[in-house]
Amino acid sequence: MSNRLSIRARSQALASHILPVSATMIGVCATLIGLVKLAEAKHGSSHVDEYAALASVMFLASALTSYLSIRYSQRAGLSYRIEQIADLIFLGGLIGITLVATLFAYEVI
Repeated sequence: MSNRLSIRARSQALASHILPVSATMIGVCATLIGLVKLAEAKHGSSHVDEYAALASVMFLASALTSYLSIRYSQRAGLSYRIEQIADLIFLGGLIGITLVATLFAYEVI
């Protein structure tokens, strides 16, 4: 029984960190999209806004899965699996937005 409690506590701890940070990153992506739209009027079009929107969708999926992990915390096994999915999606979003920013800085995209 203590093993189940430790899995549940660990799951809620990570998922409770992923949820607010994912929501913040959605805001960061939205800000980036707005700034790129302003810059496009002056410098021409790019695909940065589209890639930032894709990263934003990844952060939304991460937020939703972390919410579900917290919501289903009574079912420790399911909660833990959903949390792992949220973690992977979140890391994918971080890698994606970092690539977008780097490629944009070097004017590749």
